[in-house]
Amino acid sequence: MSKIFGEADKRIHDMTLGDLLDRTAEVFPDVEAIFYNDRPFRKTYAEFRDTCNVIARGLLAIGVKEGSHVAIWATNYPEWILLMFATAKIGATLVTVNTNYKIFEAEYLLRQSDTDTLVLMRGLKDTCYTDIINELCPTLKDSKPGELVSEDLPMLKRLIYIDRIEDTPAGMYHWSQLEKEAEKVSEEERRALQKKVMPNDVVNMQYTSGTTGFPKGVMLTHRGILNNGKCIGDNQKLTEKDRVCLPVPFFHCFGCVLGIMACVTHGSTIVPVERYHPVRTMNAIRDGRCTATYGVPTMYIAMLEHPDFPNYDFSNMRTGIMSGSPCPIKVMQQVVNLMHMTEITIPYGMTETSPVCTMTNTEDSIEKRVATVGRGMPFVEVKVVNPETNEDLPPNTPGEVVVRGYSVMKGYYNMPEATANAIDADGWYHSGDLASVDEEGYFHITGRIKDMIIRGGENIYPKELEEFFYTHPKVKDVQVIGVPDASYGEEVCACIVLRDDVRENESEDALREELTAFALANIARHKKPKYFWFMDEFPMTASGKIQKFKMREMAVTHFNLGDAAKIETA
Repeated sequence: MSKIFGEADKRIHDMTLGDLLDRTAEVFPDVEAIFYNDRPFRKTYAEFRDTCNVIARGLLAIGVKEGSHVAIWATNYPEWILLMFATAKIGATLVTVNTNYKIFEAEYLLRQSDTDTLVLMRGLKDTCYTDIINELCPTLKDSKPGELVSEDLPMLKRLIYIDRIEDTPAGMYHWSQLEKEAEKVSEEERRALQKKVMPNDVVNMQYTSGTTGFPKGVMLTHRGILNNGKCIGDNQKLTEKDRVCLPVPFFHCFGCVLGIMACVTHGSTIVPVERYHPVRTMNAIRDGRCTATYGVPTMYIAMLEHPDFPNYDFSNMRTGIMSGSPCPIKVMQQVVNLMHMTEITIPYGMTETSPVCTMTNTEDSIEKRVATVGRGMPFVEVKVVNPETNEDLPPNTPGEVVVRGYSVMKGYYNMPEATANAIDADGWYHSGDLASVDEEGYFHITGRIKDMIIRGGENIYPKELEEFFYTHPKVKDVQVIGVPDASYGEEVCACIVLRDDVRENESEDALREELTAFALANIARHKKPKYFWFMDEFPMTASGKIQKFKMREMAVTHFNLGDAAKIETA
């Protein structure tokens, strides 16, 4: 249990992130809070707190205020962690942006979230974020920093660049300017704002999709992610002696709640990896003297199978988290035996539940950690109900997972109807996931009611891709489904009905190339369909409802995916 709250203090804590950081810095001032092995950035908890206070004052000086929506579009930079707590200390909301986003998704998020301040790196792989922003905001290059006027993004006023200062694009502040700007705002003024922040205020907004419509901004509170992080850390038995390697993205709850919040609530050291790569991760584990690491099964497999794996010493390792998709028992045994992670844990949850609602603990058997996602978290009600009647189901009977408690989101931003569809009148969040729970209270995830696709731990939502492909002039109709894949669990298949003149005059191979290029230029790479299936029509019910389950069955045969389907259902 966390010494920050008292060893025997087992309750929900009504505290803000700003107050939490102050408390942790008081209890463990000299414990290292953040350690990067690839750049000169190391901070004790006292130094981390002080730096966050300076950044908070700098943000206030340039016009960020209580209630502002501050988005960050970057990999696991130090600035990401600093911004998370600096915004929390002044009552602003951090909006997290998926680093795989391209122009189609970025424009939607920035507009729908009412973001007024964007912090960004130059770009990632083949995507230049600064080019995208200049395309969306052509007036930026002629604007003074902080004075953007954009017709398409009217709320966006301030952009802050976090890569090399000499490369700062016109119209943007550079991150380093915040320290100087902070001199214009007193610490007393900042502290007064921190006192106004309440535990049930929204601190973090993460975008996730449903099976209908565009992505939704999940509003998470200080109380929700703080207590969830604490309980996650408790389940791993984290202390101030633990050093946790985080190669998982901060823009996802996996990084910022299971990772950052679990560490800060226990005084543990955060050892980030800017972007996952097996060698970079193993170097960080070695250099950071880590006792834990996080990842989806494919991340662990990539390390275990890397030719340099035997050259690394994992003897300090003890615990960690594996999440995102089921883990083969052989891989779990290798992680335990070869990486010394004898106390590795498995969680389950959704962004809407802050996110973890069930989790194994350090004493559970390997079999439990492979076959189940653990038992319900403290202070959270989790049960399985009949999805048609909402009646509670007996043990070992498949039904829908529903969750109620402190961790359930405040709602979807500016989407009251979607919120009402997700959270019923009694406060239960309906997950859309199918599961059963055994007599001991362990949950077994068995499938999904929604048609969401999970590719290598990444959630992909068909409706969003369908809306995107509808914009292509040669597409008459489109349905997107998930199909079995031996490597990623599922892959994306776009089933397309072409316009009549296109179907008659163009080859399917050329069209596949064109649609692939269209996807790569405009949406995140992991969402790009692996398969394009040109169809004359879609299978439908008598009432005209498209039968996606039949399309999936047909695709298994059409693309000869029988072996992958067997692996998926084994």
